[in-house]
Amino acid sequence: MHADGLQSRSNVFSHYAALVVLSLITLAPIWVMVATGFKDDVLVQQKEPVWFFFVPTMDNYAHIMTRGKFDTYLWNSIIVGVASTFFTLLPGGMCAYALARSEFRGRRFTANATLLVRMVPPAVLAVPAFAMVVTFNLNNDLAVLIFFYTALNLPFAIWLLFGFYKQIPVELEEAAIVDGAGPLQVFFRVLLPLMKSGYAVAAIFTFRIAWNEFILALLLTGRKTRTLPVGAAGFITDTGVEWGRIMAMGTLIVIPPLLFTFFAARQIIAGMTAGAVKG
Repeated sequence: MHADGLQSRSNVFSHYAALVVLSLITLAPIWVMVATGFKDDVLVQQKEPVWFFFVPTMDNYAHIMTRGKFDTYLWNSIIVGVASTFFTLLPGGMCAYALARSEFRGRRFTANATLLVRMVPPAVLAVPAFAMVVTFNLNNDLAVLIFFYTALNLPFAIWLLFGFYKQIPVELEEAAIVDGAGPLQVFFRVLLPLMKSGYAVAAIFTFRIAWNEFILALLLTGRKTRTLPVGAAGFITDTGVEWGRIMAMGTLIVIPPLLFTFFAARQIIAGMTAGAVKG
């Protein structure tokens, strides 16, 4: 028994040690980005980099806030991210619900085939999207960027929410219909509260994709409609790369998606816990 206990503790220790190592490997690039954002140009350009013991400076963040048009880029990114997420989840949820409740041959294939559209990389669509926008004189407009992001994320949202709707018993909808609820009432008042975890997952992915996308945002925006990733690329100049300011900008870009994921993850855990208790 004593030997078995030592073996069990050894296995637990090895598992935790492996998790710690993997966590350090995962967090190392993030720390490099954060640390570089607090360095001056001399520390950034020296041959032997210093990652822990140096005198931090806020010059990079001050430059971004005062002369980098950060507030404009931030506001544009928030508008594009929130609007594209909303316009993706609302019709995407309705389409997923229709696929989950309709009975026809090839329904499962249709639901999975929608994901094939999302597999097309944005780089392939960049040239035709730019030509279309220029032809109709729609460049330098955030609505165009919201439209393309919605079109890109909609197939993935349908595919993801389809699986969540399939897990909801049909008897709940039938009971609501017997009580006199119409189709819209069933969808918004019965199903949506049960789909919080599914919509939270879909919202995390759609918002993060819209927030971080670079190629379409670079081609379809102007000086007044640039998003944060395009603004960060502006520190790559003819005279060199301003690594400190790029890393500081990257650190600021990461914060909103992390906060959004944190609050959405709470909804996911709450939904899973509620389902476990009810079951």
